[in-house]
Amino acid sequence: MLFSGSANRLARRFVRRVAWGVAVAVIGGLALPAAAEEAGVATFANPLLPSGPDPWILQVGGYYYYTHTLGDRIALWRTDNVARLGEVEPVTVWTPPKEGANAHSIWAPELHRIDGKWFLYYSATASGFTDDDHRAVFVLENAGADPLRGKWIDRGRVNTAHAGIDGTVFDHGGKRYFVYSPYIGPDSAIAIAEMESPWTLKGREAVIARPDRVWERQGGRQIVEGPEFLPGPKGDLFLTYSASACWSDDYSLGLLRAPPGADPLDAAAWSKSPQPVFKSANGVYATGHNGFFRSPDGRENWIIYHANPAAGMGCTAKRAPHIQRFGWTGAGWPDFGAPVAIGKRLPVPSGGRER
Repeated sequence: MLFSGSANRLARRFVRRVAWGVAVAVIGGLALPAAAEEAGVATFANPLLPSGPDPWILQVGGYYYYTHTLGDRIALWRTDNVARLGEVEPVTVWTPPKEGANAHSIWAPELHRIDGKWFLYYSATASGFTDDDHRAVFVLENAGADPLRGKWIDRGRVNTAHAGIDGTVFDHGGKRYFVYSPYIGPDSAIAIAEMESPWTLKGREAVIARPDRVWERQGGRQIVEGPEFLPGPKGDLFLTYSASACWSDDYSLGLLRAPPGADPLDAAAWSKSPQPVFKSANGVYATGHNGFFRSPDGRENWIIYHANPAAGMGCTAKRAPHIQRFGWTGAGWPDFGAPVAIGKRLPVPSGGRER
């Protein structure tokens, strides 16, 4: 059908308005207007699953690899459409031994791709114990092309200076670093060390944060845990962490920063945000234990975190995985905004097969 000149102008104006609406929604992490949805933009709503404490996503080659705390095993989900994570059948890739240092309380698994191999870092408790003194971070290695297949080798306990949980790794300045949450006296802290191999630390271990703020001591425990690395666009180093007890509605994210050129092992280089940078809002409670990933086209930054759908729900399997896009301030700091309300439609990550 041919349009008149006036009709063509109206059509072009409508397309521009739709495109502008989509851009505003994407930048702000807001719900898409009806016109954008009608234009065929794929959307999703949080949570991704009805349950998923301590969620983690690694985006590799257009696929999302997802995992979360199951307690008695480690499973992986793989999908090219993050909005349909709930339709994916998880694959159990490892079950712990019945006895030993890593037999129980399998928490907070993270999948990393290092030097062409897959590594799973996870926290575990020794058989016969439930106390913090017997918790540690362990590593599994898979040299195969597919982490859902092949053989996972138990590389044992990371040789940290303290008992602890929530290990993660990152590369910076040609070196690899390990960050975790050690138990030091009554506190759960944040510490960092250089790595000799994906399962061995070398040199000194620096404690870079302790729970010294009121908002880090809610729920009856003094806790900073779940550190996650985030490189800044201007060279700053950022580490998010979860603060307060996970059973508290005040469980929230704090932020550590080291300036460009700083030595990550220098505790004095790290400064802490005075207040939480991400906390309960919009009917979403106990936001914490996050991770980061990029969209398949590499243009967007996304945060994944767990949260409860109501107050007073505690630290249980009812915690579910949420994701949302975030941006950066003019000064180069991450701006996470507020948790998006449950059920609110968001555009899927850009450049994926969802489009």
